[in-house]
Amino acid sequence: MAFIEIKDLKKIYGNHEVLKGIDLEVERHQVVSLIGASGSGKSTLLRCLNALETINGGQISIDGDVVSGPGVDQNRLRRKVGMVFQSFNLFPHLSVEENIMAGPMRLLGESREAARDQARALLDRVQLGHRAAYYPDQLSGGQQQRVAIVRAIAMRPEALLLDEITSALDPELVAEVLNIVRDLAQDGMTMFLATHEMQFAREVSDMVVFLEQGRLLEKGPPEQIFGNPTEPRTRQFLKQIIEAGRL
Repeated sequence: MAFIEIKDLKKIYGNHEVLKGIDLEVERHQVVSLIGASGSGKSTLLRCLNALETINGGQISIDGDVVSGPGVDQNRLRRKVGMVFQSFNLFPHLSVEENIMAGPMRLLGESREAARDQARALLDRVQLGHRAAYYPDQLSGGQQQRVAIVRAIAMRPEALLLDEITSALDPELVAEVLNIVRDLAQDGMTMFLATHEMQFAREVSDMVVFLEQGRLLEKGPPEQIFGNPTEPRTRQFLKQIIEAGRL
């Protein structure tokens, strides 16, 4: 059994079917990049995996446990599956280290001292130890996003969902965030990335999934998807990316 299993996943908003029967299996330690045009369903798929959206059909299982449908312990799920958003979502009234400490203290029952020690160690890892006492509005966008990633991994999740985490950043700040993701991949973190950073997806992914209008149109290793895609729509999408100088 795969670590994460998605079977016939459907999501509907009103009369609009956003996800149209997604089937996907992901092994532990794999990095999966979700690519496709805006509106293809990438973010919605991630939000379903973390129960931020209720599903309208199908099933999601993580490590053998069904985590979709009524009766799911959402707090337990979110301890297993962390998520980082494009808009950072840091608490503006808390310092950097307090942002990171909050989850482990409230949800994992860690002492304040243990949570602070972990927060400072993680901040040192991402070269932000000297910013522990700062507040989010005193940081650059790239620094805020690094803090958001650290806050997610402080919960020691088994999988991490990254939703367009560089799209709100100035181009010169993108690399500092992607370097953190690259390090996490090398450490074996299971990750889903919804991304427009095609070259990065090509470098870091074990599997690339191309979504088109709510359907999983094609999936495979990056060398196949980027080098020899089988679906005409995938080829068209990548041709446009190449012409735009983004691959």
